[in-house]
Amino acid sequence: MAPHQSLRTIFVSVIILVLSLNNMEINAQLSPTFYDRTCPNALATIRTSIRTAVSRQRRMAALLIRLHFHDCFVQGCDASILLNDPATTERTALSNTGVGGYEVIDAAKSAVENICPGIVSCADILAVAARDASVTVGGPSWTVTLGRRDSTNANRGLADSDLPRADQDLASLIRDFDAKGLNERDMVALSGSHTIGQSRCVAFRARIYSNGSDIDANFASTRRRNCPANRGDGDGNLASLDLVTPNSFDNNYFRNLVQRRGLLQSDQVLFSGGSTDSIVLEYSNNPRRFASDFAAAMVKMGDIEPLTGASGVIRTTCSVAN
Repeated sequence: MAPHQSLRTIFVSVIILVLSLNNMEINAQLSPTFYDRTCPNALATIRTSIRTAVSRQRRMAALLIRLHFHDCFVQGCDASILLNDPATTERTALSNTGVGGYEVIDAAKSAVENICPGIVSCADILAVAARDASVTVGGPSWTVTLGRRDSTNANRGLADSDLPRADQDLASLIRDFDAKGLNERDMVALSGSHTIGQSRCVAFRARIYSNGSDIDANFASTRRRNCPANRGDGDGNLASLDLVTPNSFDNNYFRNLVQRRGLLQSDQVLFSGGSTDSIVLEYSNNPRRFASDFAAAMVKMGDIEPLTGASGVIRTTCSVAN
């Protein structure tokens, strides 16, 4: 073979190899074993951080689950909610009022960086933290697939438009979840995370003063004690989403709905004569089915538009773009 032909063959082979490798990266799939070789102690390190945080403040479990949810609903599970550039941050979006747990994710990221610098993404830490938070308060566990990468930008506009609101009706909630690839059963199961955590008075004031037929009168009266009727008065006062067992992950949330004791309007519409009534009844009578469906829905939600392969970055600090 002539020298120039040999060089041409080598050049073509190199180009094909590079294109193949790029294609493999772009089409990378999430895997539960993603860090087994590059950071084998990552999951144990995250778990320790989350257990410590929840043991200090039980409510933190709900905040971490919600943080993951609010991340995934805005341009996918890419940790964009953690970015804190004042000009673009999603944290100040109206729908993210009351969202917390940022400092816990920062602490977990710092601990992981100490053992494996530049390896584990903030998006994956968020996903693992939500699972570990659930387990810590008696909720279900699930296998978290890994390999997400972090976005380089946030999107406050999408946070305001894409995140569900406390005053929505059933039809609009179904549309919002469907837009993210989640069906009605996924939506009801994920809403069951409200079995733990708290909400601000401003989010449920209209419901408890509505005198509507969809709210138990005694329940409304109890909630009014710490939530004055006038806007601006006690807006930040907190009430447990589940009055019965507010710190335990169980199915009492659904029993509350059947009794017309859902705190948020967007909770009670799940049991209001519509298409989701049968699912609520099923979960109210079958805690194991709820736990199983919740775990499956969390896995499904965690797969919303992840950045993988050559897309995105691995942030060294979760609140700052590299």
